[in-house]
Amino acid sequence: MKTLIRQSIRTGFTFGIVQVFFILIAFNSMIGIMLAKISGIKNPGEIPAPKFLIAYTILMGLWVGISALSKKKSLSVGQKLLAGISASLASAILVGLLEVAMTAILVNKIFIREYLTVLSFDFIKATLFGLTPTVGILVTIGCILVGSLVGVGLNILANLHAVQEHWKKDLGFIKSLIEKFQHIVRGKYHLIWQIIGISLLAVAVILIPMKWGSYWNYVFGTVGLYVILGLGLNIVVGLSGQLVLGYIAFFAIGAYTMALLNAPEPHNLMWGFWPALLLGVVLAALSGLLLGLPIMRLRGDYLAIVTLGFGEIIRILLKSDVLTDFTGGPRGIQNIHGPMLFGRPFNSEVDFVYLIIAGVILASFVYNRLQQSRTGRAWLAIREDETVARASGVDTIKYKLLALAIGAAFAGLAGGIYASRNQFTGPDEHALMASINVLSLIIVGGMGNIPGTILGAFTLKGLPEILREFANFRLLAFGALLVFMMLSRPEGLIPSHRPKYTEPKETSLDSQKKEVPHDK
Repeated sequence: MKTLIRQSIRTGFTFGIVQVFFILIAFNSMIGIMLAKISGIKNPGEIPAPKFLIAYTILMGLWVGISALSKKKSLSVGQKLLAGISASLASAILVGLLEVAMTAILVNKIFIREYLTVLSFDFIKATLFGLTPTVGILVTIGCILVGSLVGVGLNILANLHAVQEHWKKDLGFIKSLIEKFQHIVRGKYHLIWQIIGISLLAVAVILIPMKWGSYWNYVFGTVGLYVILGLGLNIVVGLSGQLVLGYIAFFAIGAYTMALLNAPEPHNLMWGFWPALLLGVVLAALSGLLLGLPIMRLRGDYLAIVTLGFGEIIRILLKSDVLTDFTGGPRGIQNIHGPMLFGRPFNSEVDFVYLIIAGVILASFVYNRLQQSRTGRAWLAIREDETVARASGVDTIKYKLLALAIGAAFAGLAGGIYASRNQFTGPDEHALMASINVLSLIIVGGMGNIPGTILGAFTLKGLPEILREFANFRLLAFGALLVFMMLSRPEGLIPSHRPKYTEPKETSLDSQKKEVPHDK
């Protein structure tokens, strides 16, 4: 029990430090503004209403509660509640201490914006929800505690079978209630619940972009494009184990194919969006295949260096004066036309968000099918030990080339949509740092799974856009994130899990064979 409490307090302190950091860079205010815009308030101002800051604090508590139980599946309900409360109180204490310090600044009229630009007196009052300091601190602690308990409750619902095992001996009536609820959720109404969930998600996907406004649609559209890029690189790095550093070159191929075929200058071909997008995907895949043929026997750092060189060669060629008449040179290509759908332009910010969401769904579907297929198992074997995989009969060169081609095709898809949405593409957009960003997002989110890629894309591409007003803190945020990741989540925010193999269940035929005596 003491070990459980100690671990929970350690988790709470870790998340408390993260929450203190978020407040110091006004991340709570930015999320509050986002929640206000989602709820339909077009101009919430620089500081959101207290109810949105309360919602943010509850969400932070929810994060603490879920994280406190992330690797503790064999606990009783009482132990889970104890772990959640311990973690939330530890986190709330640190946040409360920060608010005490902020209260002292407010009461004594200490001006420290020279060092922390966001800590204005109005911001401090908003962080305390417009209440008196004592009440505001107590409300903060209560919100974190409530959010943590909600997280514990979600964990309990997600592991009903474990709860049933703990209670089935002594509390029969609770057992029956759990079994009944479990039957409703997982039994004959399972399909209905799935349909309802998918329908609600579809409604949210359709309605939310209409209320976000152009800025947030641009931000989350960028996140979606990096999700597609991350899924493609996850096939190459996360599944097949090939470290590729010049991945953004395939993105550039897709973007420039769209630009050259669907812009009035420099060639005025005007093929249209859909043929240009398809050709960009095909050319990116062929480029991945052609790049892979001479380098498939390279591994590790050597492979990374060669692919890094390929990415830089593509960028330098696009920027060179020799190809200016063909690619636009350093100026890039402008006025790239958007798609047409059913005879009407489909090129507003909302339309592109829908298009990007469709691309994310398509990429996720293809990625999931490949991961669960024989090809995916061959990639995993190559990643774990290429020599053993080859000795086991896996055609390693074939599957590595396939991974590189499919990953490049994903990048070509994202590049074509990106160029059309921005109506511009240029060589400086395809520098090495873009490849590093894509590689970083799958490392931060967790290699080898879709949720980790989505979370990594939001963390590394969504948050910097949200933090754009606080440019002085952007590098600080990245540094703190990397330190936090290395200390607490070295395998990523959502690490992939190895498949668990179990003994096959005994069938009625097997039991009948056991009952039949053998003739002597």
